[in-house]
Amino acid sequence: MARGGINKVLVQKARAALLARGVNPSIDAVRVELGNTGSKTTISRYLQELEATDARPQSDPNRLSDELIGIVDQLLKRLLEEGNAALAQERSSHEQSQAALNRQIEGLEEELKQAQREITSRDTALASQAEELSTTQSSLQSELTRNARISQSCTDLELRVKEKDEQVRSLEEKHAHARDALEHYRNAIKEQREQDQHRHETQLQQLQHELLQLQQTLMVRQDELTRLNRDNERLLGEARQQTRLAHQNHDTLKRLEGDLGLANMTAARAEGAKDMLQEQLVLARNATEIANAEVTQLRATSAELSQQLTDARKALTLVQGTEPDDGDKQG
Repeated sequence: MARGGINKVLVQKARAALLARGVNPSIDAVRVELGNTGSKTTISRYLQELEATDARPQSDPNRLSDELIGIVDQLLKRLLEEGNAALAQERSSHEQSQAALNRQIEGLEEELKQAQREITSRDTALASQAEELSTTQSSLQSELTRNARISQSCTDLELRVKEKDEQVRSLEEKHAHARDALEHYRNAIKEQREQDQHRHETQLQQLQHELLQLQQTLMVRQDELTRLNRDNERLLGEARQQTRLAHQNHDTLKRLEGDLGLANMTAARAEGAKDMLQEQLVLARNATEIANAEVTQLRATSAELSQQLTDARKALTLVQGTEPDDGDKQG
């Protein structure tokens, strides 16, 4: 892993490590030993200072010739450049694969969130429908059997929704495990890369092995994502079926409400007829009472007239008894 900066101590350690392996401590070799960090000008200045203070003899019969050292240095430089180019290419391919996998995981997480929002909406609709069914059961005694069947259907739907919730939670756990595995894999790659900075000779083979494992892991992840997509499609189909059942139950509730409205209208008409009959009965009673009063009054008037007639007859009889006959009037 590249560090933020270099100093003379780091350059001295890198130079000593190269000399210990029998490698010429050139500027490029020291820079590679430092993890491809630091400017060549700074490394050259530190190397000149270290060579100036190096007490070892510069001419040794056991040391390689300058020409051979140059050839070896060129070969090592070419080997390191080709290795670094291959490593950079593999790293770029690995990062692209990781980015594609992350985008797929984000898309799948978004689909799961959408499915959860739809399930929450259906739960709310089912709760409202259960409340409406309860109100209908208490209002329409004649529809108890039908309402019982609807309630049972709602219970089955709620059980199915709970099962779908369990499946969604299971999918979320699988995604969490996949993310944990991916994070663990990233950490392992990071640690492996830090260790491989000091083992350049075996780095290509290890990277090839790791890339093979990564490809196998990506194939497994792609298979899991394919299965998850199929599960999501199946969940969406079942959700559509539940929506159709909810619409059917809603239509049944509308029909029940229509029957209840007709029953209420019939009851209202019966109540109006009843009120009208009661009013007519009150009017008939009032007319009967008035007629009875008039009969009583007529009876009293008849009795009074009978009494007056009796008195008149008595008076007439008295008048006829006191009148003189015709003979008496003539004498």
